[in-house]
Amino acid sequence: MTAADSASPLDLLRTMRLIREAELRLAQLFADGEVPGFIHLSVGQEGVAAGICAALAPADTLASNHRGHGHALAKGLDLERFFLEIMGKAEGMCKGRGGSMHVADAAVGMLGANGIVGAGLPIAVGSALAHQVRKSGAIAAVFFGDGALAEGAMHESFNLASIWQLPVLFVCENNGWSEFSPTARQLAATPCALADSHRIQARSIDGNDVLAVHDAARALVTEIRGGGGPRFLECRTTRVRGHFEGDPQKYREAADAARNEDDPIGRLERLLAAQGVPAGAIEAVSRDAIARVDAAVQRARSGSAPVFGTALRDVYAQPETAP
Repeated sequence: MTAADSASPLDLLRTMRLIREAELRLAQLFADGEVPGFIHLSVGQEGVAAGICAALAPADTLASNHRGHGHALAKGLDLERFFLEIMGKAEGMCKGRGGSMHVADAAVGMLGANGIVGAGLPIAVGSALAHQVRKSGAIAAVFFGDGALAEGAMHESFNLASIWQLPVLFVCENNGWSEFSPTARQLAATPCALADSHRIQARSIDGNDVLAVHDAARALVTEIRGGGGPRFLECRTTRVRGHFEGDPQKYREAADAARNEDDPIGRLERLLAAQGVPAGAIEAVSRDAIARVDAAVQRARSGSAPVFGTALRDVYAQPETAP
């Protein structure tokens, strides 16, 4: 299995725009009471999801976190089933049982989002071990925030991955916040230093530059696939919205919350324009994303409610009937 071909800038823009439009629509649906539970949005962080996932092959696996909509869509989840799931419909990819923080689809290698901080790390390490044992040529990747760096599961995952030289890409989306606290208040070390201490080669890049993210990811994926062992990539990015949708963000300066000069979508659009890409082609990407989201939401609204009596199906193994 070889590394994925390099994605074009327009392809990366399409992925980022789809994530952005899907999440903005989810924010509206949540405010209108059409989405059950909480949702955590990744607005402003789309460059990381798009750049990393475009470097992965279809057989590669991916574990995510509570802010995982972008990761799921970038890995190839069906948009209609994505909305059906988050809106709690029986036709959703997890039959409406998982919702926002547990979106998963093994068919595209998406091992799931996770509501527990850092819990995706050992899942990805386990998947990497399976790839290694099976000699599949595939790798595992995992997204986590800077808040997960203080979790014991992270240290255990780094340790095992390093000792066993597992094919796993650790991606830290450092958006500067661990829920309601700045990273500097809850983490004494730097992300790359933690990886280095476990003898994992680490890089730190501007996560709002999707082209830089994609280039770095492709290089690291090639190294991992070639038997180089685990790699760590810190992507410095911006959390535009609150920790969860509806978060009043009283802990945050208004100017900080509103900053958008580093928006990854705007940066790529300006670059494409400077390179001579017609404005119509750039605008068409946005129109197409909106149209796709409109259609997916319409389909999700017509979905059926889950039947309570089926809630335990696929959860526990059914005992074999005695002969």
